[in-house]
Amino acid sequence: MGRMLTSTTELSARVVSHVAETTFDRLSPEVVSVTKAALLDALGVMLAATSLGEGSRAFTELALLAGGTPASTLLGSRVKVPAASAALANGALAHALDFEDAHDAAAIHPNAAGIPAALALAEATAPVSGRRLLTALAIGCDLACRLGLALEEDPSDAGWYPPPILGGIGATAATASLLGLDAPACLDALSLALCQVTCSGELKRSPHSDVRAVRDAFPAQAAVNSALLAQRGVRGFDHPLEGDAGFFALYAHGHYDEAVITKDLGERFEGEHLSFKPWPSCRGTHPFVEAALYLREAHGVVPDEIDSVVCTGGPILEMLVDPRAQKLRPATAIDAKFSLPFTTAAALSLGEVTLGTFAPEMLVDERILALASRVEFITDQAARGPEAATSGMLSLRTRTSTWTKTVTHPYGSPQNPMSAEQLTNKFLDCARVAAVAPDEDSLRRIVDAVMHLEELDDVGSSLMGIFAER
Repeated sequence: MGRMLTSTTELSARVVSHVAETTFDRLSPEVVSVTKAALLDALGVMLAATSLGEGSRAFTELALLAGGTPASTLLGSRVKVPAASAALANGALAHALDFEDAHDAAAIHPNAAGIPAALALAEATAPVSGRRLLTALAIGCDLACRLGLALEEDPSDAGWYPPPILGGIGATAATASLLGLDAPACLDALSLALCQVTCSGELKRSPHSDVRAVRDAFPAQAAVNSALLAQRGVRGFDHPLEGDAGFFALYAHGHYDEAVITKDLGERFEGEHLSFKPWPSCRGTHPFVEAALYLREAHGVVPDEIDSVVCTGGPILEMLVDPRAQKLRPATAIDAKFSLPFTTAAALSLGEVTLGTFAPEMLVDERILALASRVEFITDQAARGPEAATSGMLSLRTRTSTWTKTVTHPYGSPQNPMSAEQLTNKFLDCARVAAVAPDEDSLRRIVDAVMHLEELDDVGSSLMGIFAER
């Protein structure tokens, strides 16, 4: 007889039972569809980061240097390495361009660690069916979002940086599901992940740091190692989530709402509420980018005639303007993507925000920097709740006129979605700038494989195998 959980009612036990028992037939068509979209989107963004991602190349070099049994593909190459090394290297690509999906209410990127981890493990433990991969990704995304939504104290107040921490726990649920671990082994995997997954908020305060870009490398690798170690019998602890020294105690002083995690668990998946990015910058900048582009087009605004730009938003958006000197002249692309003055000024100056907007020469473009210096932020203390991180008002004043635009649900949100065709085109545009880009026929086959993922018997050969073709 196998191991049994010490409890079936405590939070960690309920979560791991859900991870172990949920199968593809529990996923609604909507969850399946959005999970496919997230996978295609992530593949495109990671491919683009192989040529554009700051700091990510070092992770690929490290994976190649470490060697080992070739099992999982390094994106942007035709080389295979052990699964944990692939998760590390590909995970470093996932957020490097800040172009991946987001959960606006939880204020995280729930798939940035989970997708590279699950893909690496699926390829290494072949055959893994498309249904199994979709189930694992849906479970991991859902748990990361629920944990974020359940927090009643912001871990960043104590100096932590929550997105990769939350994403790492979700990614571990995904890898545990993918390996078919039973509930006690899933508990072990989450315990092992808790011993590895962390991130310091100092990355927000260091203008030359690459860590903000490559942060998801570490939780992706931890998720793979945690699941594989649990599969081999390494024992964890009983309460990795709610324990006296568990996740919530460590990162939120025990202040959380358990019902947010357990309500409709396995019946409703937070992945249905994902947003996809039309612009490669922090999701919090998007309402202002959208408003800037709208006002520029609607009123024929000439950037040189703008006297002032005022952005109004909730307290959570203050991270995009502080410290001010750093945000006015960001030194790295990833810092520019987290700069409300830079992104808003770029939208007004250029009439677009693309991957090219954050090229090195654009970071010193005086047209953008001069306008960025005229961007001010006003905190709306009343702006709280799920929409506070992705809503805002932009006011432009020129020599002759003043215009204002409010955006509550920025483009790409479930309430204002990108179309399937637009997401496919985004994937193609991103993939074409990869360090080693698949040819056009291969790109179309990748799209087709993802869109029919539930029909694939082996993700490794039918999807990831396309990247290894010569």
